[in-house]
Amino acid sequence: MKIRKAQRSDAQRAFELRTLAIRSECKGHYSDEALTMWTDGKASEQFMDTVEQKFHVVMLEGEVAGTGMINTENGMVDAIFVDTQFMGKGVARKMMTHLEQIARAAGLSQMKLDSTLNAAAFYRRCGFVGDKVSTYHSPRGLQLDCIPMAKSL
Repeated sequence: MKIRKAQRSDAQRAFELRTLAIRSECKGHYSDEALTMWTDGKASEQFMDTVEQKFHVVMLEGEVAGTGMINTENGMVDAIFVDTQFMGKGVARKMMTHLEQIARAAGLSQMKLDSTLNAAAFYRRCGFVGDKVSTYHSPRGLQLDCIPMAKSL
């Protein structure tokens, strides 16, 4: 398992992973209507730009198995998505360790994220704290329950 900086050519795969992970892992935590709105459409130019500029990818068995990114200005972690066939194999944990290394190298004292309801337990195992449910406003205009979490470095 290796991590590398994402390339623009990874954008479609990253979008597919996002869609698969949301539809699989968020089911039962969010309404079917919200899941459909959240995952409909295709990868936009803006999404492709973001992948190229900010994403990192985990490579496993010769393919992109997971994604993640961190804003080194504010410590915000986002886009932690794992292909459902690779879940439970340490892909997300490896990405979180990698992003923490980037955060430390950037001199950040804290990492933050807005966890989906289904992923909060995983982030707690990674050292994040937070229990209060809030509302996340997605770029697509969707409002979703989330749990703001933080980890001191």
